[in-house]
Amino acid sequence: MGGKRIAKGQYGYIRQQKIWASIRTFFLYALSLSLFGIGIKTTGSKENLLTVVAILGCLPAGRSTVNMIMFLRAEGCSKEAKERIGGCAGEFTELYDMFFTSYEKNYQVSHMVVKEHIVCGYSESGKTDIQACEKHLCAHLKQGGCKGAVVKIYGDIEKYCEGLRNLGTKDQVVPSEGDNLKPEQDILENLLAIAL
Repeated sequence: MGGKRIAKGQYGYIRQQKIWASIRTFFLYALSLSLFGIGIKTTGSKENLLTVVAILGCLPAGRSTVNMIMFLRAEGCSKEAKERIGGCAGEFTELYDMFFTSYEKNYQVSHMVVKEHIVCGYSESGKTDIQACEKHLCAHLKQGGCKGAVVKIYGDIEKYCEGLRNLGTKDQVVPSEGDNLKPEQDILENLLAIAL
């Protein structure tokens, strides 16, 4: 890892976030416990100002715990899938390690590409409800102003690679005046905003 921060959407993001979220959570709880212990040691009682500070310190620690649990449940793109997809992605704008949450379900998408208004993705997880994931992403993209965005998620890596090759051969659509000239950028920003 080498200390270099991996941005959301890059390969290895979830793996790195699992580590950082765990370290941060441990540190925040250790800090609160230390303040609590110092307060008791210096005053001889639990009723002191440092106890209040330690209790308040549990709020960010609790928030960090929730974040850590979400990342520990998430899975990123496997090395095998990355190597297999790498030759098919071509010049597409790529996203790795995408994990989307909803009130009902979570959706792990190992790899995604965006071309114009089309989003293609591959999920390695057998637990991912593909159709529900597509609907969830379409709804959020529409809500984010990306009207006309089409989402296709694959559960089979060979079909996904074939879909990428087909997508690469499609002609570029020339936008008419008044059309959004950068639909890919808008879609990418929306996807990154709603991913874990």
